[in-house]
Amino acid sequence: MTAQPARPEHSGLDTASARDVSPFKPSLVKAVFRDVTPMHVSRSAAWAAASVTRTVLTEIIDGARRAAAEEDRKKLIPGDFVSAISRNVELEVGGQWYHHSPTFHGLTGVTYDAEGVVVPPPKRSRSRKPSGVVGAHRFEAGIKKLLRSRGATAVPAMVRDLDGIASVFMTDLARDAAMIVREGGTKRFGTVTLVTAGEPAVLPPLPESLRALSVRTGDRRTVGRDDVLAAIRMQLSGAIRERALGEATQNAPAC
Repeated sequence: MTAQPARPEHSGLDTASARDVSPFKPSLVKAVFRDVTPMHVSRSAAWAAASVTRTVLTEIIDGARRAAAEEDRKKLIPGDFVSAISRNVELEVGGQWYHHSPTFHGLTGVTYDAEGVVVPPPKRSRSRKPSGVVGAHRFEAGIKKLLRSRGATAVPAMVRDLDGIASVFMTDLARDAAMIVREGGTKRFGTVTLVTAGEPAVLPPLPESLRALSVRTGDRRTVGRDDVLAAIRMQLSGAIRERALGEATQNAPAC
């Protein structure tokens, strides 16, 4: 009997195809961008936005899987989502969804105004400002595909939360990228400086990497890959930002 050739083993989690192919199609990304801006979105910009959304959601799913494993569960529940972002504050994105989802009711704390009066949570309204909450259902197919690629399953409520976070995050990303195009670069940088009372504050020099973002080249009608990369720097922080930037740059070469 002729021996069959050995088949290569695949882990199903860290293969090249899992890393390089985003479950969020460019057509979906462009639909999200159309909700917030009439500008044209280049193909490389769409791939960059899809890549960073995949990176963030992958981190959340993996964190939720670890939380579920500690309780000897395989199917993810919303509580695992809460555990994942509680253990890694860098994953706290898509904040608008927290006010919408029952998962986070009572967990977002109480907000006070300048006079110490409790600020009620925002009410659902028919605002003209595009909201990622409304379009969350569009991400369901991509989220289910991403869950399968990570070897995970989730209850419907968890899938809805992942849909919502992905939608709100990408909407915020699109809004920031469009602002960068309109303003001709990143004009707003936040800094924290420790000073002694009574002494003038000495502002630190702007890092070269950020100074480069303050000047944008290209027309004011097209959102390009570099605009999305700049928006990523505004939306994310820490290690997740560096990973997202690296993967977005690799998966969406400039064109």
